[in-house]
Amino acid sequence: MSSTQDFEYNIAGKPDFSFLTVQIPEGETLKVEASAMATMDTNLQMKTKFKGGFSRLLTGESIFINEYTAQGGVGEIGISPGAPGDLEHIYLNNETVFLQNSAFVASSMNIDVATKWQGFMSGFFSGEGLFLIKCSGKGDLWFNTFGAMIEIDVNDDFVVDTGHIVGFTEGLEYDVSTVGGYKSLFFSGEGLVCRFRGQGKVWIQTKKLGAFENWVWPYRPEPKKNNNS
Repeated sequence: MSSTQDFEYNIAGKPDFSFLTVQIPEGETLKVEASAMATMDTNLQMKTKFKGGFSRLLTGESIFINEYTAQGGVGEIGISPGAPGDLEHIYLNNETVFLQNSAFVASSMNIDVATKWQGFMSGFFSGEGLFLIKCSGKGDLWFNTFGAMIEIDVNDDFVVDTGHIVGFTEGLEYDVSTVGGYKSLFFSGEGLVCRFRGQGKVWIQTKKLGAFENWVWPYRPEPKKNNNS
């Protein structure tokens, strides 16, 4: 078990199929990605919160978060993220981290979790959805990836394929562009990249969902043909 100022926790199954277990002290509350709860003690009470507002629901710019509160003693919750991959913990000290829209797993109540519009061009071409999740405040934050996770210190310029971005710290400037023009975009197989500038951290995932889908496609079961005589 690892411990922070607020919780004791354990991450098992790294880096392929990570599973998070958190001890929630009596009277305390943990924010958890909707549908990620795998196990829980019976003294945990759940409430569902909707981030982003109903006006943004149709654009996909909203997320559901469940809040678990321990009553009458310490409560343990087991959390299984949807994507098969790694899971990381950081403690924010009045800091801000931006996550891709599927990376958030759990956080302390003192962490404000909000959607942030990427801008039409960035969101449309990135392939990672139309928004980022902005996590800020003081407390624990857990997030996950598709594949293993690598933390990179950026000191000047750094380029990452948009499909491999998990998150990055506030203060880094970024823009989305092609590697070698729009001809390369459609024929090179490389897609779009995000160019970071400044100083901060970037977390990347070793696998890319689009590339995995392309790899799996030839092995898909094909429907049987009806032979009518």
